[in-house]
Amino acid sequence: MSDRLHCALGAIDAANARDLSREAGEPAELVYGRRMSEALAAFAPGASEALQIAVRGQHIERWLMPRRDYPDGKAGYIAWRNAAKRRHAERVAEIMEGCGYDAAAIARAGALVRKERLRADAETQTLEDVACLVFLRYYAASFAAKHAEEKVLDILVKTQRKMSPLSRAQALDFGLPGPVLALYELALKAADAAPAR
Repeated sequence: MSDRLHCALGAIDAANARDLSREAGEPAELVYGRRMSEALAAFAPGASEALQIAVRGQHIERWLMPRRDYPDGKAGYIAWRNAAKRRHAERVAEIMEGCGYDAAAIARAGALVRKERLRADAETQTLEDVACLVFLRYYAASFAAKHAEEKVLDILVKTQRKMSPLSRAQALDFGLPGPVLALYELALKAADAAPAR
């Protein structure tokens, strides 16, 4: 790992360590960022430094921009999500600049954090794949416990539609909890049977 990359990942972790929410006894966003990096290393070893930074920092200080500050409904969700992506990219840019990255590397990481050209850009798709794999492995079970099976299946179908064929297949061996894996396999069949949107 280069000194610059070590600096950037450390600064992202330091920022996320201020999260007051807890996951596995630690700051939730700190845990999330580390899980994202671990999943990236497993899914796409040899990823570029820009992608490694974007993956670690895509939710940097997310608690500072809560969903509740935006209107209910789909339009409010999209507005919140887009504002959050812009803010995360700005914070990652500040960190990268402080660690000695040039403008081109900073711009590239920002485009990845904002998920620009999803599907058309292989690295952006990899970031999306990793986010989906982390959701499935670590967060889908708690989501499923709070919702009816029909809603959970719908979310899993939508998740799979965002994933590349490679990540959809790898999810089956990605350590998903048993109940999530069973629903994932049902959703996989439903996603394959449904027309693309």
